[in-house]
Amino acid sequence: MHKTVEGIFENGKIIFTEPPPIQTKSNVFITFLDFEKSPVSNLTLGSWKGMYSIPDNFNEPMEDLKDYM
Repeated sequence: MHKTVEGIFENGKIIFTEPPPIQTKSNVFITFLDFEKSPVSNLTLGSWKGMYSIPDNFNEPMEDLKDYM
């Protein structure tokens, strides 16, 4: 089983911000994220507004798949 759990590393200790999925001894991998250099930190919500559109017939069956439906 693989599960990512969020936490904070401070003063040499890891503090979970959510409960881990198991309570028994387990191997773990720790990844430190540098949010100041992360490309995600530069994103602005709504920045793609007006840059895409969804056609009116988006939810209609595709002609190419009519034999399978």
